[in-house]
Amino acid sequence: MKVEERFSREALLIGKQGVEKLQTSKVAVFGAGGVGGYVIEALARSGIGKLAVIDGDRVSLTNMNRQILALESTLGLPKVQAAQKRIREINPDCRVEAIELFFTGEQSFPFSEYDYIVDAVDMVSAKLEIVRLAKEASTPVISCMGAGNKFDPTAFRVTDIEETRVCPLARIMRRELKKRGLVGVKAVWSPEEAACPEPGEGEKRPTPGSMAFVPSAAGLVLASEVIKDLLGGWPRR
Repeated sequence: MKVEERFSREALLIGKQGVEKLQTSKVAVFGAGGVGGYVIEALARSGIGKLAVIDGDRVSLTNMNRQILALESTLGLPKVQAAQKRIREINPDCRVEAIELFFTGEQSFPFSEYDYIVDAVDMVSAKLEIVRLAKEASTPVISCMGAGNKFDPTAFRVTDIEETRVCPLARIMRRELKKRGLVGVKAVWSPEEAACPEPGEGEKRPTPGSMAFVPSAAGLVLASEVIKDLLGGWPRR
């Protein structure tokens, strides 16, 4: 199949030059779970030329209800390997770098070699390091806030993180980013009040609940913002 055919419907909206721009773009996605998996899916289907996928987790049965990389055939696989295989089946021309690790900021990663960085991890300390290192490399970065314990996929929006509210994760991120002098951080977040599931047996804190359509919506919003920014905005027609 020719590249022109594979992305012909996309070209109707963004033109041949837009498709070519995406094919020469490089994006790194930190986190390949419920949110990150859908970011990866949408970027691969949009024709991004190179994707780095960074995650240290493996596919488990509890991922099945919401993670696009979770299939019977991928159970037990490192998520980055599942992502790599899926991307190649979507777009064989996409160069994929699968990095199996939980990024903490102590490991080396070439932030400056990428055109965009996506933060779709859960750990606050890792999120802060991803943002910090992306900013130091002058590489655009977008960070996803909380998607657990929510029901409304239509509530997600994109703003500067300083404009976020309600979300506890966003509140912590605002405070810690301010301490570090990091400003102008783009975030995907939802103002929906989170539900409060009961803790399971032996749990001090309840495991966050999640529906199939919430993290996926957040991931698609993230991917759309990345594509829009890479193209310099949506074309006016």
